[in-house]
Amino acid sequence: MPDAAAGVLVTPRLVLLPATIASLEAELLSPRALGEVLDADVPESWPPELYDADAVRWTIGWLQANPQAASWCMYYIALAAPLDRGRARLVGICGYKGAPDASGVVEVGYGVLAEERRRGYAREAVRELITRAFADPGVRQVVAHTLPELTPSIGVLQTIGFSLDGPGSDPSEPSAIRFVLTRAVYEASLPARSDLTIAPRP
Repeated sequence: MPDAAAGVLVTPRLVLLPATIASLEAELLSPRALGEVLDADVPESWPPELYDADAVRWTIGWLQANPQAASWCMYYIALAAPLDRGRARLVGICGYKGAPDASGVVEVGYGVLAEERRRGYAREAVRELITRAFADPGVRQVVAHTLPELTPSIGVLQTIGFSLDGPGSDPSEPSAIRFVLTRAVYEASLPARSDLTIAPRP
């Protein structure tokens, strides 16, 4: 696993490995190079849909400009390795689009490889992101953007408790729609969070 100040986040089935400049630069080379940096298996189908070289370069620039806020950046979603053998296997990406702003709003995003979808990985990873976000008392709202035609992505957000808030505000994605999860809604859902059903691990 990478040695990064941001730290690794752990869920029942997943490890969220923080992106570093080294891992991102390796990612621009090949899936194999990325796997060597992360000490993880990276499928040849990498990267997930809508996550391209421009996004990688943007993330490198953000980390270079904000090294003190690396924990509010991108994570690789990896299926944890069995205790007795093997390495973790990348199944997608997730993370924050920067630290919370002055009004206490932070944005999350995510993407999962096509062959790894419908197994609950995105939901499990995003739940961990919002749990970590609301652990910061200054965060009052988590937002996410997706496209109207991405029904599975919308389902992930709604299952976690996000509500549609209207059109997105990013001019580079004029057709995106915005979802919001407030602290009040998140805290009200806490007693029920143990009811989460997770698909069996293959």
